[in-house]
Amino acid sequence: MNNFVFCTPTKVIFGKGIEPTIGEHLRSFGAEKVLLHYGGGSAKRSGLLDQVTASLESAGLPYVELGGVAPNPKLSLIRKGIALCREEGVNFLLAVGGGSVIDSAKAIGVGLANGCDPWDFIESKTAPAKCAPVGVVLTLSAAGSEMSNSDVITNDENQLKRGITSEAVRPVVAFLNPENTYTVSKFQTGCGIVDTMMHTLERYFTGDADCDLTDRLAEGLLIAVRDAGRAAIANPEDYNARATLMWASSLSHNDVTGCGKNRKFPVHKIEHDISGVHDNVAHGAGLAVLFPAWAEYVLQYDVMKFAQLAVRVWGVEMNFDHPEVTAREGIRAMRAYFREIGMPTTMGELGISPDGYEEIVEKTTLGGTVLKSYLPLGREEILEIYRLAE
Repeated sequence: MNNFVFCTPTKVIFGKGIEPTIGEHLRSFGAEKVLLHYGGGSAKRSGLLDQVTASLESAGLPYVELGGVAPNPKLSLIRKGIALCREEGVNFLLAVGGGSVIDSAKAIGVGLANGCDPWDFIESKTAPAKCAPVGVVLTLSAAGSEMSNSDVITNDENQLKRGITSEAVRPVVAFLNPENTYTVSKFQTGCGIVDTMMHTLERYFTGDADCDLTDRLAEGLLIAVRDAGRAAIANPEDYNARATLMWASSLSHNDVTGCGKNRKFPVHKIEHDISGVHDNVAHGAGLAVLFPAWAEYVLQYDVMKFAQLAVRVWGVEMNFDHPEVTAREGIRAMRAYFREIGMPTTMGELGISPDGYEEIVEKTTLGGTVLKSYLPLGREEILEIYRLAE
């Protein structure tokens, strides 16, 4: 097990009926004027936004609103948010939504606190030391951004989707009411299940040895998500299933399932450019297609670990004479589960044909970039992973 630092400063308020407490909690974190940041109309239609504003008003907190966050949050709206916050004297950002809204709020917080464009940190490959405080009212169990130190945004001028990693961007407080996910569609629920699993699996498959406790934490989370996912797809108002998915989403990306490991996240980085170029591709859907293909490509470098996952999570019987058979059966079981919950498993289902591969891989390998994995992943290796996903 490698040395590690585990830091989870986000205060989590979890459960039913928590919305009236939002304003007072924000006051305790020094909020004086709030940017209320959200996406489309669902937060308004559900009545959640009204509950949030009522709580802010009850606490005597003034606020301004900025809606319109799209999937793969856009730099252009982030820049608009930074300008609005400066003009209005905002000192606290409250994201009401899922990962895209949260990441947009984080990027606004980075720009506001550092007096610069957040894309500057991406171009310079540096981490911001400061971020204006961010709070979250979560409506989608998926990205885990409500407790994470990552922030992924899309530059709509060049279609590059890139991330900032910094402890400064962890939200200070997150309000998690599973009832706020009852109206999430089956497709988006499936995308969230995959995203949660991938945040865990990208920490599981790192090549690091002697991390049995961390591995078993990850496996327990994956099993819980597997079963709760089936239940939530069957009955969207199954509170316990939704609660499991919501808490698992947070834990999958707050680093508890990666302690003692050297995480690399190659599949996420490959997928970012698919959904960056093809804005209609949901991140979780892209991961459902890519991860099994990546697993097939790197299987030979960690056969026993892939076999371990197959046995412990997917219920495959161990073939001790030929563990690679067990490992491959586990990958097949994973793909079958993704299909069961309504996810695509091929590039064609994403609407991407082979003649579109070059445009995507050029962005991933821009400037000679090579991704770290069990082996270096450059242009040819990534193209082969695309082909394995056909």
